[in-house]
Amino acid sequence: MSSLIQAAARHRRFWLASTFLVPVLSLGVSTARAQQAAADQLPPIEVSPPNDANRTRAKPATDEGSGPQRPGPNVAQTDNSNPTPAGTPSTGNAITNRQFAGIVGASTTVITADDIAHSPAQTLAEIIAAQTPGAQLTTLYGGFTGAKTSVDLRGFGAFATANTLVLINGRRLNDIDMAQVDLSTIPLDSIERIEVTRGNSGAVLYGDNAVGGTINIVTRNGVGGPPVSMRVEGGFGSFNTGLGSVSTAVNSGAWSTSFYGNAIKSDGYRDNNQYVQENGVGNLNYTSSGLTAFLTVTGDNQELRLPGGRTVDPSIGLDELSTDRRGTATPFNFANQQGASATAGFTKTLINGVDLIVDGGVRDKKQQAGFFGSDPSIPFNYVDTHLQTWSITPRLSIKNPILGIPSTILTGVDYYDATYHSDRPEFQGAPPVHVYDLAQQTLAGYWQHTIGWLPSTDFSYGARVQNTSLSARDRYDPTAPGAFDIQATPLDSSQTQYALHVGAEHRFNDVFAVFGRAARAFRTPDVDERVASGPSFDPLTGASIPQTFKLKTQTSQDVEGGFRIKGGGVQMQTSFYLMDLTNEIHFDPVNFLNTNLDPTRRYGSETSISYRASDTLLFRTGMAYTQAIFREGIWAGNDVPLVSRYTANAGLTWNIWQSYLVLDATARFWTARRMDNDQANRQLTIPADGTIDLKLSGKYERFFWSLSVNNVLNALYYDYAVASTFTDGRFSAYPLPGRTYMVKAGATF
Repeated sequence: MSSLIQAAARHRRFWLASTFLVPVLSLGVSTARAQQAAADQLPPIEVSPPNDANRTRAKPATDEGSGPQRPGPNVAQTDNSNPTPAGTPSTGNAITNRQFAGIVGASTTVITADDIAHSPAQTLAEIIAAQTPGAQLTTLYGGFTGAKTSVDLRGFGAFATANTLVLINGRRLNDIDMAQVDLSTIPLDSIERIEVTRGNSGAVLYGDNAVGGTINIVTRNGVGGPPVSMRVEGGFGSFNTGLGSVSTAVNSGAWSTSFYGNAIKSDGYRDNNQYVQENGVGNLNYTSSGLTAFLTVTGDNQELRLPGGRTVDPSIGLDELSTDRRGTATPFNFANQQGASATAGFTKTLINGVDLIVDGGVRDKKQQAGFFGSDPSIPFNYVDTHLQTWSITPRLSIKNPILGIPSTILTGVDYYDATYHSDRPEFQGAPPVHVYDLAQQTLAGYWQHTIGWLPSTDFSYGARVQNTSLSARDRYDPTAPGAFDIQATPLDSSQTQYALHVGAEHRFNDVFAVFGRAARAFRTPDVDERVASGPSFDPLTGASIPQTFKLKTQTSQDVEGGFRIKGGGVQMQTSFYLMDLTNEIHFDPVNFLNTNLDPTRRYGSETSISYRASDTLLFRTGMAYTQAIFREGIWAGNDVPLVSRYTANAGLTWNIWQSYLVLDATARFWTARRMDNDQANRQLTIPADGTIDLKLSGKYERFFWSLSVNNVLNALYYDYAVASTFTDGRFSAYPLPGRTYMVKAGATF
C-alpha cells in the first residue's frame, strides 16, 4: 500500500501492520521434581522477574553479541533488570547471566531506557533504526513527530508494517485493519526496554505478522521505586514544535501505581503538515512473593494533516521537489485517530517452578480521514472507521528439569475477537457509498520448549496452530453521492495455519558462540486488503465486478545462522539468513486492488559491534546487506521496491564530565532503493543518503537538559516515493526535513 493517504478505493488506505493472531493450548506440567531455587528465581524461558511475565514471552538477555555469553546449566542465574545509572553509557543491552535467554537461535536487539534517553533521535522509529542492524524506515511526514513512520525488518518495503509484529508488554498492537501501528503514540518516558527479534521465529510465541520480525515494547510500571517520584520535561524545536511530558509513580507495600503522559504540537515541515498528539499510560500493580497482578489503561489522540507528495515529471519540465519542496497539492486532507485500551492480568505461582499467567483486555480505535481536491468543495472520499478488539491469553511457564536436564516450557492459548465497521461516503455527512462490517476471531495454541543438552548448548523447538474465522459484509448504496461501482460478495471463511521454530546455540568458550534456527510463519490478509481484493471493473467492457474479500494467506520459511564474539571490551554478532515467501500480499496501483504475488525471496547478513573504550566512552556500529527479490513470475529476479540493499549505523556515547556534560552521536546511511510501484525496475531509484544527529545533555542534582541537532549536514532527502505506472520518469516523493533542532529541560522529584 502506498500510504495512509490512499485509503479508500483509489487511495491506499492507512499504513498498517495487518492482523493479529494468537497462540495455543496448554500442555501438562512435567512430573519432574521441582528445582530447588529461591521463590523469586527467574523463569528461564521468560527470563524475567515475576512482574515481567505479563510483559514478554521470551526476554532476551543481550543485544546480539553485546552481552556476555550465556553460561552452562550449572551457573547461577542473576537478575540485572535495573536500568543503567544515568550518564553511564550502555552497550544497548541488559547484561545478565542467564541460560535460555530470548528465543534460542534468533537475532535479537535490546534497546534499554538508558539508550533511549541518550539517543539524539526524536522519534521511537528512528531510535530503533539507529540501534538495530538492517532496520529501514519509510517516513511520509518528517519532523519530530515520527507519525506513521514504518520500521522495516528484513526488507518488506511498502508492506513492512504488515510483516513486522509490534507488541506492548507481549500483547499485539497490530490490528485487523490496514492502519499501521503508530509508534509515535507511545510516550518515550514510559518505555523500560525494546526487544527486537529479527526473522520469523517469534511467530510461535506471538502469532500472525511476525514474518520480518517482532518489536516488543516493554513499559515501566513503577514497581520497586521510591514511595513517591515524579519527572517533568518540556521542549521546543523547529517548525514551532512544542512538547511536554510528565510521569509519576507511587509505591506503598505490595501496591504501586504510575502514570506516563506526553503531548506534542507542531506545524510540521511542510504545508498542511500540522500535528497534534496526546498520549497517556496508567498502571496499577500488586506484587507479592507468589502473586503479581496489574491493570494498565491507555489513551491517545492524534490529529494529522496530510500534505501528499511532490511531483516530478521531466517530460513536462515539472520538478516540485526543487521548486516547492515544502508545498502541498492536498491542502485539506487529514487523518485523525482516537485510541483507548484496558488490560488486566496476573501471574500466580502454582508450585515451585510452575507459573500460571493470565491476561486479557480490550482495545478501541476510531479513525476519520478526509481526502479532497485543491478545494474543500471537491471531495474525493471520507473514511469513518471503528475497530474494537477483545482478547484473553492464558499460559503456563514451567521451569523444572526433566531427567536432570535444565528445561523450560511456555505453553498457552490466545483468543482475539475483533469487530470492524467502516463507513465510506464521498464526504463527511453524506450517506456512505459502502458500509463494511467484518468480524474476525482467532484461536491459537502454542508450545515452546527449551532445554540445555549440555552446559554449553541450548536447544529450542516450538509450534503454534491457529484458526482464523472471518465474516465480511458490504452494504452498498447506489443512490449515495459518488456511487459508481457494485456491492462486494459476502464472505464467511475459516482457515487453520501453523508456525514452527527450531533453534540451537553452542558456546565454545566465554568468547565465541555459534547459533542457528529454522522457522515457518504466516500472515493473514487484513480487512482493508480484503476490501480491495479484486478488480472493481472489467478491463475490456468497463462493467462493474463485485469484490470477493478473498486473498490467500502469506507464508514464509526462514533459515538463519551466525556467531557471537565477546572479549576485551568488544562485543560482536553476525548472522546470515534466507527467507522464501509464497502468496506475499501486495497492492496493484493500476487496478486499485490487492493481490497475491508470485514467490519472493529475502536473504542477507546483519552485523552489530560495540566497543567500550572506557567507563565513560562507548562506540557502536551496525551494518547489513538486504536482498529482496521476486523468485518467479514476470518480475523474476527484480528487486522488491522500497528496500535498500546496504544500510549502516554508527554511534558513540561520551560522558565528558561526570554526567554534567554528555555527548551522544548517531549516524545512519542507506543505499538507493526502488520506488513503490516499480516492480518492473525500470524507473529512477530513490537516491542513497544518510543523516548525522548530535546531542549534548547534562544533569545536575534533580535537573536535566539536552540540546539536539538532527540531520546536522542538512541532507535534503526522501525515503518514500511512488512511481507512475504510465509515464517513465514521473514520480511523487515525500520530502523530509533538513537540519532541525530541539531543546529540552526538566526535573525529577
